[in-house]
Amino acid sequence: MNAELKCPFMHGSTTTPVTGTQNKDWWPNQLNLDILRQHDQKSNPVAEVDYTEEVQKLNVAAVKAEIKKVMRDSQDWWPADYGHYGPFFIRMTWHAAGTYRTSDGRGGAGTGAQRFAPLNSWPDNGNLDKARRLLWPVKEKFGNSLSWADLLVLAGNVAIEDMGGPNHGTALGREDIWHSEKDIYWGAEDEWLGDNRYGDTRQDLANPLAAVQMGLIYVNPQGPNANPDPALSAQDIRETFARMAMNDEETVALTAGGHTFGKAHGAGQESHVGSEPEGGAIEAQGFGWLSTHKAGKGADAITSGIEGPWTSNPIQWDMGYLELLFKYDWELTKSPAGAYIWHPSNVSEEDKAPEVDGSGTKVTPMMTTADMAMKTDPSYKAICERFLANPEEFGQAFARAWFKLLHRDMGPKSNYVAGDFLDVEYIWQDPVPAGKQLPDSVVSAIKKEIVSSGLSSARMVETAWASASTFRGSDLRGGANGARVRLAPQKDWAANNPEQLSEVIAAYEKIASSNGASVADVIVIGGAVGLELAGASSVPVTTGRGDATQDKTDIDSFALLEPRADGFRNYCETEFAVSPEEMMLDKAQLLGLTPAEMTVLVGGLRSVGVSVSGDGLWGSGKLDNSWFKILLSMDVTWSATGYNSYEGKDRKSGATVRSASRTDLVFGSNSELRALAELYAQDDNQDKFVADFIAAWNKVMDADRFDLFA
Repeated sequence: MNAELKCPFMHGSTTTPVTGTQNKDWWPNQLNLDILRQHDQKSNPVAEVDYTEEVQKLNVAAVKAEIKKVMRDSQDWWPADYGHYGPFFIRMTWHAAGTYRTSDGRGGAGTGAQRFAPLNSWPDNGNLDKARRLLWPVKEKFGNSLSWADLLVLAGNVAIEDMGGPNHGTALGREDIWHSEKDIYWGAEDEWLGDNRYGDTRQDLANPLAAVQMGLIYVNPQGPNANPDPALSAQDIRETFARMAMNDEETVALTAGGHTFGKAHGAGQESHVGSEPEGGAIEAQGFGWLSTHKAGKGADAITSGIEGPWTSNPIQWDMGYLELLFKYDWELTKSPAGAYIWHPSNVSEEDKAPEVDGSGTKVTPMMTTADMAMKTDPSYKAICERFLANPEEFGQAFARAWFKLLHRDMGPKSNYVAGDFLDVEYIWQDPVPAGKQLPDSVVSAIKKEIVSSGLSSARMVETAWASASTFRGSDLRGGANGARVRLAPQKDWAANNPEQLSEVIAAYEKIASSNGASVADVIVIGGAVGLELAGASSVPVTTGRGDATQDKTDIDSFALLEPRADGFRNYCETEFAVSPEEMMLDKAQLLGLTPAEMTVLVGGLRSVGVSVSGDGLWGSGKLDNSWFKILLSMDVTWSATGYNSYEGKDRKSGATVRSASRTDLVFGSNSELRALAELYAQDDNQDKFVADFIAAWNKVMDADRFDLFA
């Protein structure tokens, strides 16, 4: 065979690899476990570097000084508007953080994901590849002590400072990822700016999405699907910003504050613009959106298609945005690119802005349809008028909302490793009072009282799981620390069996009080006791958790963590667009579990008697591998009896002997999961099963114990 035939790539004009027909092509409905294999240590080229230690050594003042130098050093290959890259960096930071969504906690600036597809090539991120390239010398200089994730956030804050804006600083401590997060669902559309994500109304946006169209961070600035109706735009803005954890006041503050800086670019038709970075030619070296319109940059740049500055001084913090918005009547027109924009009627010369190239030419400021919504929507308008009358209040509102935008996905304040942030506590940080380590003697006393409480081992285990499994690795919220399972809204969640939960918590509160312990620690200790009563020889526990209070718990925000399905507990509230087993995978990924950890946890929880629906309870009642053995037995045949209900009949007698859900049977039907189930069902792996279960169990129990890994 000649060498050319051996090469796995086509030659000639194409660069498409010949991959052959893949499993996903043959079996498109096959359960894909890849989301549980993201960010494996094998993909991390700096696994030996402890970023928490490195960033604490960072000279933050020196980094900020370098960023300021970059901001004022206009490069010929991508000139700075008005000679200052500050507005450009603010947009980059905003768009890095603005992907955050409250429904599943995914998105946000916490991983530096803007460097990779699809985010690096979203239409809304047009030309931000240049902003990141401008910052490369800073990253190159400070190396492993400054992650890209932290740099992308810090740059925007330094820009605000440098242009005189109010700022609450930057918390550092975000670790970089090293490949695309393919597990994040950004929508089902197969074209940029598609929007088949709505139900009957504009507020019926499919979960977990927040943005209105594929490839946008927030809303379409021209209005819904480029319909320039400010009232309809206000509806989109309110729904989208709420899904990104912002109320009306925060929305106005971010919009008015962010649009105080910079301009939009739409100097020519979109047809002049080349492909996005991921679709670019190899010689473009990662650059996308290369334009043939005149110079293709500076005053001739095309990004959003909208053209013009918002204020008369786009590189200075002032009240210009709100002043101009309310000073003039605004007329609908179009940019040179054909996008809808609004221009002020009879604008005075003093309110015009300079051209970006320093030529001295004056240009007319503009507003988008989304900006006009700030003036026409009654709630937004009232807030704008209050800010306009109180500039200091406006500045602080912007600083608070901006800090929240940038740090919402970092979880509690204890995760702030370094930086120049203010020593302020916000309710959205889910504050929990510091706990205390319990001596072994106290832990032993607590265990004895729990054993004497009369609670069943299954209840102990289920309560600990209900508390700890709220953790989301996406935004580091939830978990056992704080014992919020005893507070609203978690105490009333259907998945938590409220009546049973209240009895367990009442018993635990007495035990905690008599031993000077937190309820949070007693819940976790109770889970360990339950497992030990079920047959585990010893389950190690950590202590040091605190108890959160109701007044420091944002009920509306925590309501979004409620499990509508939890395959680990065999709970499924109703029929969903995706299967129960897919929802179990999603939860497993948020918990940071591997396929093996997910498998052993389900088998162990079922074996000790945890199943909200009652299905799948055909193990021994002990912590052993009997559930896997029964699942893999050939003594029964299965048939569907409903959406998520199956019955197993004895092959010989035909009698119904057990019931199951999809999250039970998937461990026998999916070839990869069956291989793991077979491993744990082996006669020689009973000890391995118990050891692996306890390790995975404690991984979940301690998932939010960031202090243990600091």
